[in-house]
Amino acid sequence: MRKSKIIDVISYLYIALFLYTGLYKLSGQEIFRSALNDSPLLKRYSAAIAIVVPSVEVLIALSLLLPFFTYAPGARKWGLRTGTGLMALFTLYVSYMLKFSHGLPCSCGGIIQKMNWHQHLYFNTLFTFLGLLAIWLDNQDLKSERTESALV
Repeated sequence: MRKSKIIDVISYLYIALFLYTGLYKLSGQEIFRSALNDSPLLKRYSAAIAIVVPSVEVLIALSLLLPFFTYAPGARKWGLRTGTGLMALFTLYVSYMLKFSHGLPCSCGGIIQKMNWHQHLYFNTLFTFLGLLAIWLDNQDLKSERTESALV
């Protein structure tokens, strides 16, 4: 499979994940905020997180979707990097919760909320790895393009 196809597949997965969870959290603000209030780490910032995180998730999805319809060279790069960073933060949060807290509700959206904390950790780690892979492949494509243009 070509590098660009792998990046496309990972982008589609990120689009589905972030659009789904972002819209779910935005449409169920009270439920999301209530779950955030139950977290010892996030309680203090729950009002801001309840708006910022799902909004950023939707922006990430849109930035990854945009290049499929129009020329937007920086959108995909921003979406992959921001999405991967957000997934890494989610992974760190879940790791912390597994280590120091137990029995707390998940503040994720929809079907993902049905996962237990260990499943969340595996899921988030996988998506973080996929994002890192897409970023690496994208950087490899840029290096190849620079090398080819320098030879011409």
